[in-house]
Amino acid sequence: MNHVSDALHQKLRDSAATAFAALVDVMARLRNPDGGCPWDLEQSFATIAPYTIEEAYEVADAIASGDRGALREELGDLLLQVVYHARMAEEEGAFHVADVVEGITAKMIRRHPHVFGEAQVATAAEQTAAWDAMKAAERTAKAAPAVSPSALDGVASALPALMRAQKVQARAARVGFDWPDAAAVLPKIAEELAETRDAMASDDVTHQMEEVGDLLFAVVNLARKLDIDAETALKAATDKFDRRFRAMEQLADSRPDSPAFADLDLDAMEALWQAVKKAGAAG
Repeated sequence: MNHVSDALHQKLRDSAATAFAALVDVMARLRNPDGGCPWDLEQSFATIAPYTIEEAYEVADAIASGDRGALREELGDLLLQVVYHARMAEEEGAFHVADVVEGITAKMIRRHPHVFGEAQVATAAEQTAAWDAMKAAERTAKAAPAVSPSALDGVASALPALMRAQKVQARAARVGFDWPDAAAVLPKIAEELAETRDAMASDDVTHQMEEVGDLLFAVVNLARKLDIDAETALKAATDKFDRRFRAMEQLADSRPDSPAFADLDLDAMEALWQAVKKAGAAG
């Protein structure tokens, strides 16, 4: 890095530090019992957590849309969540936002010895393996003495169900508990489908839910073995259904003397669905 870029880099760092400090000050003002915002003062970690999750999804949506202006805004909203939680922790005397920043900085340096140390990593795959090994060692070090470490440690229970299922399966696969290939999962899906069909013959809703869950878990296994992200795949399928359904509504409305879409019977709706699929306009 030359002297010009060094100077520019330092200017950007100073600007970022100033902007971040201003955000921290704004949050402190909002949470100040003397003149702060009543709504912000009422919040807790539990009440803010859903907003944190929502903002992360909105960042993902902005990325998917390719709208960099929206991404900048959504990243700001997500950053606010970090500052919000850190402020509440500071009020409890637990930690400060600086501790959060220092902690993640130290972790990134520690987990990239090939960049900040003498280690050698030739490929992204090697780095992923090294990263996973370091994470596993850190989890073991943090585990309570009376708790036996598990290959599944570190997968957050609050993750979306499909995402958590895929992560849990991947962790189990690392220690050899896995299907040999994607084709081997298909009989398991058929088995779970048959068990779901049997459960439907009963009035035991709990049993039905359990079997549907097992079926979904098996389908996630298939996605994983095909190197498909189950969460992304289901989102894409839902988006496609959304497009086609809206196209059905528009097609029905465009036909003169046709009943309102909601007044059509199932056969008429199915005919519209097939027409939309054949046209391919909705994907």
